[in-house]
This record gives sequence, C-alpha cells and structure tokens, in this order.
Amino acid sequence: MKKIIKGIVILFLICVILVVSINLYVCLSIDKSIITEAEVVADDYDAIIVLGCGVTPDGVPTRMLKDRLDTAIRLYKDGKCDTILMSGDHGTDGYDEVNCMFNYAIEHGVASEDVFLDHAGFSTYETMIRASKIFGIKKAIIVTQEYHLYRAVYNANSMGIEAVGVKAESDPFVEQPYYSLREYGARVKDFFFDLFKPNPTYLGDSIDIHGDSSVTFDE
Repeated sequence: MKKIIKGIVILFLICVILVVSINLYVCLSIDKSIITEAEVVADDYDAIIVLGCGVTPDGVPTRMLKDRLDTAIRLYKDGKCDTILMSGDHGTDGYDEVNCMFNYAIEHGVASEDVFLDHAGFSTYETMIRASKIFGIKKAIIVTQEYHLYRAVYNANSMGIEAVGVKAESDPFVEQPYYSLREYGARVKDFFFDLFKPNPTYLGDSIDIHGDSSVTFDE
C-alpha cells in the first residue's frame, strides 16, 4: 500500500511539473508578441482575428465578447488593419456567435465587405488552424482577453501565422480565477494539439482573406 501511495504521489508531482512547465513555456515563448493597442503599427496584416466566446439567449454579445469586438473595431477604425475575421461557434441553427459578432461590428461602423466569418471556430486551436489552412492568413492581429492571448498567439505561431496579441480592454470579471485556472489545462491541451496538429472539426474549400467576404455570409 505504501508503494502504491508513493507511486500516486510521484505521478501527481510529475503531472504538476508538466503542467507548470508547459504553461511557462507557452507564455514565455510569445511574451514579446503581446502588445497594447497603442503599440500596434499599421503593417501588412492579413486580418484582425476576433475569437468568439458566447452570446446571450437573445443574440447579444456577452460582456467578454463585447470587449473583444470593441477593441477590434478600434484597431480597424485606427487603420491598423482593414480586414476582420470573426471566428466562433455556429454549429447549430440555435446558437450563432459569428453573426452576432458580424451584426455588432456593422452597427458600430465596420463595412460589411471588410468582415469575414468563420462559422466553425469551435475552439482557439480550430480558429487558428482554419485561419491558416482555409483563409490563408500569414500575419495577424489577435484580439482576446490577456489570460487567453498567450495560448491564442502560440496556436497561431504554431500554424505558421506571424501574430501579435492585443488585450481586449475589460473591467475585472468575477469569474476570472476560474477562467485563469481553466486556461492552465487548455494551454497543455493545445500544446499537444499544436505538436501533432489534428484536423479541425471542419475544413473545406480555401477562402481568400483578401477576396470577397460575402462568400462567408449565411445565405
């Protein structure tokens, strides 16, 4: 019994060390790629990538998603990049993040022709692999909350996308300790996904991010 307990303790410690090490590696490896809005210089970015994160039952962006959208819209209006890729979950008719994001952007002065929709961005990893393989993005500005940026930019870099991450300005979230704790596990998961690169839920035909964005709209 003592040997079993000792083995369990050792296995637990190995897992803790692995989780901490991977998280440190992911965060430190792209730390210099996390910049402020003011530090973004207009360059040959293919797109501003906005990651979906939930809408209310009546189709309104959650506060977290609204903060991401507002940040991306400011970057767009400041001339940092003239194309936005809205990526989120539209896996069923009853749940639609991307059109909610699209409508919000249009209502706030973004031209519809400058917005592309990725309806199958079911996770951060899937958003980035699809941004690379489907939309052909090579250089991007990624917008999300700070705790999430490290993984998002790491995913993008692993897919061959040269990316900078811009923190969505937000007031503190009551749930932030939970989000941060969950992110530890998510970074480990995506570290291995980026290593082995499994296909996303959906691939599909290539879409030129510099072409006609209406091909990504719902009929």
